[in-house]
Amino acid sequence: MPRLSEVIAALETLWPAERAESWDAVGTVVGDPDQEVGRVLFAVDPVQEIVDEALKLGADLLVTHHPLYLRGTTTVAATHFKGRVVHTLIKNDIALHVAHTNADTADPGVSDALAGALDLRVVRPLVPDPADPGGRRGLGRICELDHPLTVRELAERAAERLPATAQGIRVAGDPEAVIRTVAVSGGSGDSLFDVVRAAGVDAFLTADLRHHPASEARAHSPLALLDAAHWATEWPWCELAAAQLDEISDREGWDLRVHVSRTVTDPWTAHAASTATTDSPGAPN
Repeated sequence: MPRLSEVIAALETLWPAERAESWDAVGTVVGDPDQEVGRVLFAVDPVQEIVDEALKLGADLLVTHHPLYLRGTTTVAATHFKGRVVHTLIKNDIALHVAHTNADTADPGVSDALAGALDLRVVRPLVPDPADPGGRRGLGRICELDHPLTVRELAERAAERLPATAQGIRVAGDPEAVIRTVAVSGGSGDSLFDVVRAAGVDAFLTADLRHHPASEARAHSPLALLDAAHWATEWPWCELAAAQLDEISDREGWDLRVHVSRTVTDPWTAHAASTATTDSPGAPN
C-alpha cells in the first residue's frame, strides 16, 4: 500500500494547490504522511455524516471538494461540530485532503464533470486560465448540445441526471425557448453573468442564483437560467476524481480501493410547491 504522502503527491498533480484562489483553503487538513492508504472516499462536504461513513467504510483517506476550515479557526475542540470532525479523523487515522477552487479550474475539473453528467460537449472554458497555454483550464465551461432542446427539456434532463435534491431545478425564462449552447459552472455561479452574456450562449446552468443578479441577468438578455442545488452540481466531480485516482493507482500498482459517497449532504431537505391561484395576482396584503 502507498503512504499518504505518495497519494497526496499524486492528487497534487491533478489539482496543484498553487492553482487555488488566494482566499481558498486547500490541501491536507489531517493526516500522517507516513501512514499507509488502502481505501479512499470522495465526497463534497467534510461533515460528520461523511466522516462517519468513511469510518464505517474503513477508509484511510477522505478527499472532499469543500474545505473544512475556509476562514481559519482558533480551536479544534470537540464541543464544535468541526472540532468533532477533526477528533474523529485523528482518532481513527483517517486523513482529510481538500481540492476546491484548484479542482474547479482543473482540466478536467468540476464543470467538465457537470457537463458530462448532462451529455454536453465541452467547447472551451467560460473563464480561461491565462496561465494555461493550451486554453483548457479555467472556471466554468461553454458547451454545445448534440441536438437542440427546449429549456423545459434541458431542465428535465438536469433533474434526471443530477443527484436528487429537495430543490430540483429552478428555471428563469421561456420554457419553450430552444437551446443549442449552454454555459455551466458547478457551485455558485451568479458572479459570472457578464462573461456568460459575452459568450453568447442560450442558457446558463449553475447553482445558488440570487434574486437580484438573476433578475438583472434576465433584463439584460433572453438568456435562460437553470438553477440547481449547489451540492448536486459539484457531486459529479467526485466520480470523475475517483476515476482519476483509480487510473493513477493502476499505473503505480497501488491496488487502492476508491469509493464515492452517495450520501446527500445538501442542507435543504424538503420542498413545498407554491399553490397556483388565478384570482389573486398581486402580493398578499
